[in-house]
This record gives sequence, C-alpha cells and structure tokens, in this order.
Amino acid sequence: MFIQTESTPNPQTLKFLPGREVAGATAHDFAEPEAAAISPLARALFDVTGVRRVYFGSDFVTVTKVDAVEWAHVKPAILAAIMDHFVSGQPLVDDSAAAIAAADLEVYEGDAAEIVEQIRELIDTRVRPAVAQDGGDITFHSWVHDEGLVRLHMKGACAGCPSSTLTLKQGIENMLKHYVPEVRAVEQVL
Repeated sequence: MFIQTESTPNPQTLKFLPGREVAGATAHDFAEPEAAAISPLARALFDVTGVRRVYFGSDFVTVTKVDAVEWAHVKPAILAAIMDHFVSGQPLVDDSAAAIAAADLEVYEGDAAEIVEQIRELIDTRVRPAVAQDGGDITFHSWVHDEGLVRLHMKGACAGCPSSTLTLKQGIENMLKHYVPEVRAVEQVL
C-alpha cells in the first residue's frame, strides 16, 4: 500500500491519501481523543504524540498536529497507523455510532425547509468539493430563520486554518447571499 501526502493551506495539517475509499459519503471529524472512541483508526492516530485533530473524508485522512511538534517526527507514525488500519480490515467507525450521527438532523418546515434545502445543495455541490481538495470539509449545521443566519461546521484542514475565516465570510457567505436572498450572515460553529 502506498499512501501519498499533500500539504494543505493550514501548515499544521497534512492530507493523507491511501489510494482507496476512506469514509465514502459519511465524513467523520474527531476534534479530540475522547471522540475517537468510535473509530479504531482515529484512536490509533491520536496515540501518536502530537496529533491534535483527525478527519476522515471520502478518500483521504487529514491529520492536524500541535504547533510544538514537527511533521518529520510524527509523519512516519501516522503513515504506519493508516497502513496498519487498512491492512487489518477493521471498520473505520462503529456502525452504531454512524447511525446515531445520521439521526441527529434537525427538521425544518415551511419556508425554512426550502431555504435549508437550497443552502445544503449549494454547500454540497459548490463548497465541499473545493475544500475537500485542501483536506477539509464544511458542513451545514443549522439555519436561524428569523436572523437569516447560516451556521456551518468547518472540519479537517479547515478547522483552525488561518484562511478559514476569509473563506467563510468572503467566499461562502457572498455565494449564499447571491443565490439565497434570505441569507444575511454565515458563521462557524465550534
């Protein structure tokens, strides 16, 4: 197995490409080691000293390290953990955890439902493919209808990236305002 690596706009984050499907259509973001309990691979990656965050995209793994550690010190252990996981044949995440995450979607009604559908479609078709190229992801969190406020989760390389605020405000917010006039603002949910 050959795993390629790519740098991302976030200097603390690397994108690892194992040459196979990782999470498919269901991405997973682990902001701290406690969240990794549902994933054998995420647990193994957090066992590497200096790993701060783990994200599984469709066909990649994004790892964010702490500032005090150099990539040269952690990259070999990360590559080994990824290779060991895929060779072992273990599942990426526990099936019951994936079902719980899927059931946690808020339901919108009336005008709000139509607006949310438009926002989700724009995020899924125009934003997510672009940020996935950089090892990250942006997903819809919620819509505050009375305020015209869209809340988004930034994951992987996008979480904590120095340019993420600029991307969020000047890129995504402007695009959503253009296509969905009810949108007045966009903010990141931490």
